[in-house]
Amino acid sequence: MTDYCFPRQVRLLSAGDYQSVFNDTSAKAFAGEFLLLAHKRNDNQARLGLIVSKKTDKTAVGRNRIKRLVRESFRHHKPPLAGLDIVFLARNGIKELDNQILTERLEKAWQQLAKKAKNPGKIKKRTHSQQK
Repeated sequence: MTDYCFPRQVRLLSAGDYQSVFNDTSAKAFAGEFLLLAHKRNDNQARLGLIVSKKTDKTAVGRNRIKRLVRESFRHHKPPLAGLDIVFLARNGIKELDNQILTERLEKAWQQLAKKAKNPGKIKKRTHSQQK
């Protein structure tokens, strides 16, 4: 039976957890309005961290809606994502998406991320000259 809960063990809690994902990204999934970054772990637990800033949606209600939908979608896609620390990074334009479209895009992104994590390729790191 699959476990669909979201306890502390499946959340990124500290700044160090987030930093390890940002420093050593093994897979990415980009969907225009959001970005998923993943880092391989040694155990078989999938963990999720959420970054939804006030720039993406000024209202707390809007930010909480986005986070709620991402957590719900993550719960249903945990098994193929086992062994990954994942950071969800919301971008401008996500607040205009309705719930159904956001859920569909998240499903595709989870599948894409799981596929990339199983077949790790080289993630191209941006150098300082490329960021300008």
